[in-house]
Amino acid sequence: MRGCIVFLGPSCDLETAREILPGAEFRPPAARGDIARAAEGGARVIVLIDGVFLQDCAVGHREVLGVLRAGTTVIGASSMGALRAAELDGLGMVGIGEVYRRFRDGELESDDEVALVYDPESGCALSEPLVNIRATLEEAVAAGVISPDGAGAVLEAARGLYFPERTWASVLRRADLPDGVREVLVRRPPVDLKRADAIAALEYARGL
Repeated sequence: MRGCIVFLGPSCDLETAREILPGAEFRPPAARGDIARAAEGGARVIVLIDGVFLQDCAVGHREVLGVLRAGTTVIGASSMGALRAAELDGLGMVGIGEVYRRFRDGELESDDEVALVYDPESGCALSEPLVNIRATLEEAVAAGVISPDGAGAVLEAARGLYFPERTWASVLRRADLPDGVREVLVRRPPVDLKRADAIAALEYARGL
């Protein structure tokens, strides 16, 4: 898709993203100024999925609003994109996905929910975002694998860790759970809301 720039990092692998949106230009997670520069360079559609948190200044609200006023379509999902879309959807930014919905509806509030660390060379996540831990626990409760109280204990253990230290192994070590429940959770594939939302945003952009 020509004229489309996607800011993407650990939320979805590049191979999958390029299959969904061939012809788009893929750039690393966005920092302050990157959205404006993309629009100035001629992008008519910008998909903001991943953005920096601590390494550099984050994408600013005024920056996105300026791009929207200039007529560029800005889609947000999954991570930094979901945060900004939840704040700016009433002003023209398009929000996609479950993470965006939860922030929009006030179910989630902290940027810490989507924060993680990743390998800049491979793009692979090295920690687990809290929003994915929540979704995995919700699915486990629904399946009868863990009680709501047990899920609450795991979630509190995750929240007690600084986000770069949140891995399933570290979270489950801290949680007060029966060994059998811990072993079942280790074996269950985690829910990846951020990846699902990134794919949904790319598919939405493909339809424009």
